[in-house]
Amino acid sequence: MRPTQLKIILETEFMSTSRGHHTPVMVWGPPGVGKSQLVAEVAEGQNVPLIDIRLSQLEPSDLRGIPFRVESHVQWAIPRMLPDADKHGESGILFLDEITSAAPAVSAAAYQLILDRCLGEYQIPQGWVIYAAGNRQGDRGVTYSMPAPLANRFTHYEFDVNVDDWVLWAHRHHIDERVIAFLRFRPELLFDFDPALDPVAFPTPRSWEFTHRALQKFEQDSVIMANAIQACVGNAAGIELAAFIENLTNLGDMDAIVEGASVPVPESIDLQYAMASALVGRAVKIVERDPTDKRLGNILAYASQFPQREMGVMLVSDMFRAIGDTLFAVPQFADWAEQVSEVLLYDDDR
Repeated sequence: MRPTQLKIILETEFMSTSRGHHTPVMVWGPPGVGKSQLVAEVAEGQNVPLIDIRLSQLEPSDLRGIPFRVESHVQWAIPRMLPDADKHGESGILFLDEITSAAPAVSAAAYQLILDRCLGEYQIPQGWVIYAAGNRQGDRGVTYSMPAPLANRFTHYEFDVNVDDWVLWAHRHHIDERVIAFLRFRPELLFDFDPALDPVAFPTPRSWEFTHRALQKFEQDSVIMANAIQACVGNAAGIELAAFIENLTNLGDMDAIVEGASVPVPESIDLQYAMASALVGRAVKIVERDPTDKRLGNILAYASQFPQREMGVMLVSDMFRAIGDTLFAVPQFADWAEQVSEVLLYDDDR
């Protein structure tokens, strides 16, 4: 399932708690694709606390609590990390991460917590939802087969990597436009992981974010920068990105395009991808300052100049995903839409 669709699932599950319809959700996916980050974004969007428990790091007593004697009886000390309405609030997200890497004894301790929302006398507050995430057994991680009784306590969703969804996230988080452009040009490298090859550094959404950071730190020295990129995403993808960035010296003047000047479209297809991604990045920054800025119209006007109209459609589609309905208020949008009326602007999944 695409991340944007999965996010809707998680948000709906959170809102369903008020009607008593919440079911715990298990998200499956390979390492580095953004499972944990997606849950954090849901918590931020709902403005509720997130308690992230890494089950792989726990002992059974960490979750169940420690017994102590009270007169002739034994009681259990409730772990402070579990949701408490007085301390954490009436609603929130309890996230059991790395659940497939947890020892079987820890998984067994989680059974009652997940299905019955309690552990002994402890009760999870009604407004709290339970999400879990983990790697699949073929992902070369430390994983255990999920026992059937535990698996049957969840609804299960597979996290699929999607370049359109990643580009949306990347623009909103100001990821370096050169990385975005490269992955638009080579989308198959957004996630390239073969566990049979036993890789150390390999392309994932997480490692491309690391690459963004490397570009900000090491750009002043091209040799060090090239090595830093390879350290993030592996040799093959790193060499390709370094060559791509070197070729960007032939890119046109982005600022001139935004100001409405006449700038020719590059003949090279990789430079066209770079130009389109850079202009979307400029549009995001413009809208953050002033959604009515007329320079958005200059970007739309330039989108119609690409020899391949699909490139202009990609540019405007990415703008729409990044800035939303603000795009429709730009006067030049109607003219552009008429020119490409037979080409799909965006699909229903957005």
